[in-house]
Amino acid sequence: MLTDFAEYGYAGLFLAAFLAATILPFSSEVVFSALVFGGLNAWICVLCATFGNWLGGITCYWLGRLGKIEWIEKWLHVSHDKIERTRKWFVRYGDWISFFSFLPFVGDIIAVAAGFMRCNFRIASTAMLVGKFARYLLWMYVHGLLF
Repeated sequence: MLTDFAEYGYAGLFLAAFLAATILPFSSEVVFSALVFGGLNAWICVLCATFGNWLGGITCYWLGRLGKIEWIEKWLHVSHDKIERTRKWFVRYGDWISFFSFLPFVGDIIAVAAGFMRCNFRIASTAMLVGKFARYLLWMYVHGLLF
């Protein structure tokens, strides 16, 4: 399936990175590596993957914005005081914590939580963008494609 994305070049990488940033268990790095080792421009691949992954993270953020605090209280049986303390902490640090949305497994949760806790969209989305860019830049460096 991952090779199917590679057949579409940069557009396939963009889509693979977008899907990888949603709650789907998916690895855009495989497609990224296949395209770069296949001869496509590494920097254009970084940009396509970064923007696709960033838009996927933004999608998770907005999905989180659809959530309601009352749901957490009702369905997860968390006290209103605990939710309020968490919300205050997230308002204080959550915008910048969004940088770590590039991490495997927890990154999607961070993006959804940032939206759910109503973090500042501009700061959170910028932090996400920087994190996603760093992710693919690091991937290039580790595989000897940079420097």
